[in-house]
Amino acid sequence: MSLKTIQALVAITAAIGCLAFFSTPTAAHAQAQEVRAEPVARGLEHPWAVAFLPEGRFLVTERPGRMRVVEADGKLGTPLAGVPYVAAGGQGGLLDLVLDSGFATNRILYFCFSEPGLVGNSTALARAKLSADFSRLEDVKVIFSQKPKVPSSLHFGCRIVEARDGALFLTLGDRFHRKDDAQKLDNHHGKVLRLTKEGAAAPGNPFAGRPDALPEIWSFGHRNSQGATLAPDGAFWMHEHGPQGGDEINVPQPGRNYGWPVITYGENYGGGKIGEGITARAGMEQPLHYWVPSIAPSGMAFLTSDRYGPAMKGNLFIGSLKFGYLARLELAGGKVAREHKLLGGERVRDVRQGPDGLLYVLTDSPQGNLLRLMPRQGGG
Repeated sequence: MSLKTIQALVAITAAIGCLAFFSTPTAAHAQAQEVRAEPVARGLEHPWAVAFLPEGRFLVTERPGRMRVVEADGKLGTPLAGVPYVAAGGQGGLLDLVLDSGFATNRILYFCFSEPGLVGNSTALARAKLSADFSRLEDVKVIFSQKPKVPSSLHFGCRIVEARDGALFLTLGDRFHRKDDAQKLDNHHGKVLRLTKEGAAAPGNPFAGRPDALPEIWSFGHRNSQGATLAPDGAFWMHEHGPQGGDEINVPQPGRNYGWPVITYGENYGGGKIGEGITARAGMEQPLHYWVPSIAPSGMAFLTSDRYGPAMKGNLFIGSLKFGYLARLELAGGKVAREHKLLGGERVRDVRQGPDGLLYVLTDSPQGNLLRLMPRQGGG
């Protein structure tokens, strides 16, 4: 077979894969529904997060700094007014978005973005109301800003999760060049925070009252988390990017140290160990699961519905930016038992379960898509 023929076959396979997701066959998979990707909306510029509005609408953030409504028929609305200026560039811009648990009555939402400053930028968390006509954000207020600001376009983290008690978990990146800050408690780099809906330290945080620590911190020693969610039992889960290996899934516990950059299963870009090149140390937590090589994870959701059959219910879904697939993780005893790849050929930025029990995926590109994953046979 000639090189040109091989290249043509690869191109055709990739094109088909963009629209047809499928899973690596296993005995367990034989009991699960096959899925296919149904385009909901096209032409989104580097979409980062999706939330579900009433009457089948969607609210989507685009990294350059736009937030827009997507109608149930896929029509893109004009960008909402009232979005604050963001430091767009590199990995920075308008990032995660979640609706308040009381959105149906209060129309409040939360979003995070890279906030510009005099000496750099940092991740900020804002609260706003969506206007009744879905055209603008009202009463916009930045309720938290990561400190210190630094000149960097990397590692903003920025996933938001509302816990069952109403507190907000916020993941914050180490800003890349400030990785050593992740081990220090006097800054917000490389941390998970637990905040009130006003942006203050939530009651019961592990470092409250310590003069050498910021009271917002829930856990530390993280690198760059672009995926977080609540498990069906209400526990907070997250994953984080490793450096050329060592992407991790963690279930952060209050006050615990998750090791970065002292311990890691990754290595420096271009090769070579990081620090002492060790993977374990007393007083530092091991990941629940890790990947070598890196898949560059983004987005995270548990499936609680039975829309795809009983084998998928309770599975954890995580997007891969690097390899362009959706990972389906089967869990047993709180551990990852098996991993399946739902292949798509596009960078997966976000994955969420919708009110209809189906999974929705955002693909990351200048012409990104919002996709609905449909069961191939029955049940859907």
